[in-house]
Amino acid sequence: MDCRVVVEAAVPVYDVSTPDEAVRIAISKTGEMLNPDLNYVEISMGTRTSPSGEELEPAFIVADEALVALELEMDVFNVEREEHASRIARKEIGQRLRNIPLDVLTVEVLEDDEEEDGDDEGDEDRETTENASDDATDEEDDVLPEFDDLLE
Repeated sequence: MDCRVVVEAAVPVYDVSTPDEAVRIAISKTGEMLNPDLNYVEISMGTRTSPSGEELEPAFIVADEALVALELEMDVFNVEREEHASRIARKEIGQRLRNIPLDVLTVEVLEDDEEEDGDDEGDEDRETTENASDDATDEEDDVLPEFDDLLE
């Protein structure tokens, strides 16, 4: 099973005056920490809401220091279950983002390419494979009696 995991990170940024500046610096800083090892992780601006449900800026600024909410998205392949995928993503990202709190937001199971492929060519490929396996079964049937004769 393959999964897409979205992890929220709280990135501290210093000497900033606007939320936009804080977000740009946080994305740049996070990209430097992740690259080149995890260059496949997508970094985007996170979302924050107040307890009443009001949409807030992704950066909280106090005394020229900011705490920026970022979302880091990565695909994890060949996992047993969704919990396994989230642990792998947290570990891989957490090793490079030292002292930055992480929280898993979502884990989405990715569909296989064969299931998404609804055209006729995929059906023909499956039929050809089935026919080939039928031929192999016929050959096995021919071989098995000879093997049984040898055992007797």
